[in-house]
Amino acid sequence: MQRKSLVLAFAGLSMMATGYAAKKPKAPAASKAATLAAPKIPLMTDDQKALHALNRLTFGPRPGDLEQVKQMGVEKWIEQQLQPASIPENPVLLAKLEPLDTLQMGTAAMLQKYPSQQMIKAMIDGKLPLPSKDDPLTRAAVQTAISRYQKKKAADDAVTAKAAQPTGPVVAEASIGNVQSTMKDAVPPTSSPAPMMTDQATAQAAAPRPVAPSRPAGAAAGLMPPGARMTPEMLSALPLSPEQKQAFLNGTQESRLALLESLPDDQLVDALEALPPAIRTRLANAGTPAMRRRVEVLNTPQQVVNRDLTEGKLLRAIYSNRQLEEVLADFWFNHFNVYLDKGADRFMVTAYERDVIRPHVLGKFKDLLLATAESPAMLFYLDNWESAGDPNGAAPRPNAPANGRKQGLNENYGRELMELHTLGVDGGYTQQDVTEVARCFTGWTIRQPQQGGGFFFNPRMHDRGEKHVLGVTIPAGGGIDDGLKVIDILVKHPSTAHFIAKSLAIRFVSDNPAEALVDKMAATFTNTDGDLHEVMRTMLGTDEFWAATNFRAKLKSPLEMVVSAVRAVNGEVATAVQMVGLMNTLGQPLYRKAEPTGYTNRGADWLNSASLLARMNFAHTLAQGKVAGVKVDPTQFAADPAQIERNILLADASPASQAAIQAGLDQAIADQAAKQQAQNGRPIPAAPPAGPMVAGLTLGSPDFQRR
Repeated sequence: MQRKSLVLAFAGLSMMATGYAAKKPKAPAASKAATLAAPKIPLMTDDQKALHALNRLTFGPRPGDLEQVKQMGVEKWIEQQLQPASIPENPVLLAKLEPLDTLQMGTAAMLQKYPSQQMIKAMIDGKLPLPSKDDPLTRAAVQTAISRYQKKKAADDAVTAKAAQPTGPVVAEASIGNVQSTMKDAVPPTSSPAPMMTDQATAQAAAPRPVAPSRPAGAAAGLMPPGARMTPEMLSALPLSPEQKQAFLNGTQESRLALLESLPDDQLVDALEALPPAIRTRLANAGTPAMRRRVEVLNTPQQVVNRDLTEGKLLRAIYSNRQLEEVLADFWFNHFNVYLDKGADRFMVTAYERDVIRPHVLGKFKDLLLATAESPAMLFYLDNWESAGDPNGAAPRPNAPANGRKQGLNENYGRELMELHTLGVDGGYTQQDVTEVARCFTGWTIRQPQQGGGFFFNPRMHDRGEKHVLGVTIPAGGGIDDGLKVIDILVKHPSTAHFIAKSLAIRFVSDNPAEALVDKMAATFTNTDGDLHEVMRTMLGTDEFWAATNFRAKLKSPLEMVVSAVRAVNGEVATAVQMVGLMNTLGQPLYRKAEPTGYTNRGADWLNSASLLARMNFAHTLAQGKVAGVKVDPTQFAADPAQIERNILLADASPASQAAIQAGLDQAIADQAAKQQAQNGRPIPAAPPAGPMVAGLTLGSPDFQRR
């Protein structure tokens, strides 16, 4: 209750201060005489410029970064960030990314190692082979997935049989694994058993494993979560020798982990299956990175791809030395957004970000646009892979959907290509242009998307008629060149130059960037054939970027806030799982923006009381070292409050932040006094240390919430 009231009070003050900054009144319109000689833009001080560069071009400074930028010089540091290949990558980051093997896999290879539900079923039916015995971990993971699939199917069959039973109650025994249970109104499944696998060892391994009994209440012990203990039934289910079982029962958490780490993969699978899910989760969090990886692969193999992707994004943002590249990768992924949870995209997004977005963030816009147009992830997300010419044009697609859905033209990609990727909603196109562009991209499809196939052009799906796009005639009889011509038309259109320039300016400069700035950037875009490196250089060389009014004037997105907070306190991340979950709470689940717009670049759009309250809770939890998987050294908060504030903000706190922080401290003192009074002098728990509390309040302050 004490912490809740403190957070609520502080969040209220932060909301007012942050909201005021995010919604500054517009300056009065200048007169015609004034526009003849525009007044010089007041600029930041040199110290502010160094901090502004770190706040806008990185995910927030770490301790020591500000001094490094000042020593190198702001211009030289920016130039270095604009050449990311010249910056040696952080070896700590590389070591943390190494276990996340899917980040370096192609989509087809990923599906072989971590198969989808459809592929699991195909393996059960004998239509696809199982992983090789030379890869025991992958084989064991797939066998675990098969076992779970069969258990679920058995349960579903039982429910179906129950629903179809026309008579009164019937009592029957259903067997799942070696656990017998009596169910009323259920009958044994009548469907034939799944086809036998030719691999006898596979058939045995895929058989349902024993299900551990439910957890009883009891004292916590070692790997057990609070309120749980190892029961004799649970212990007997472990595939261990009597000596190992005794050691596991009486051992410490460290000795239990060491014992489990020594098991071969197939035996570890059985051990994990015998433990309740809560214990498996705690095991994954407590073990070494190698052990944690084995637990993840064996426990939830089909979640590994998504987990790697989201953890990898956070780890790069926190640890990478190539910070501008990371910020731009986030920007361009949002610009060309795809939704992770749409079907086959669950396995395509990794390659999409790695091979399509990242290599082009400082390259030619045309190359980036073409790469996204040919990306299986984009083609699947916006359904263009199914888009075919009208009945008077190309023949129907041979692998038409089995559900009988009518084949035809799909305009999703044509619309988003112009509205969100190039021209902008006010870019001068019409609905007829949308249709014509969609016709140009018929036949741009994917070969076997559910098995990780790549892009290919299918001429039998292509509309070969004449098209008219934005006043340009594309002759009949064309093939893949129709789409390539559209890309060329769009890249050279002045609306695209303006839209891309403004989007970048909104992300890096201001929620409402000056037209003069946008025009400068658009001119560079046009004059360099869409060279994004030069567009960024132009933006960073303008007075508008360095205007004093832009210093700490944009509210951070949830991603920016979480990552910058961890960087500010020099957090050591062992696992980012809890932070990934926090992103869901804060309203920015990673790679899960369902709409093609992507997440907003306008800071003011993130301003709401619920989000600020969640941010405050995270700030306090982080400062007290209670975010699972993130270690924070408390000795850095031993200084006086003003110094703690300065260490985090790298500048003196503004009056608004000072007031908010002091209000938070006053509320904590008042809560403690009220608790003391309510106890009538009886001993009460000591108040939390002031240092971490000040740090948490500073991380949640208006100054830190803005960049």
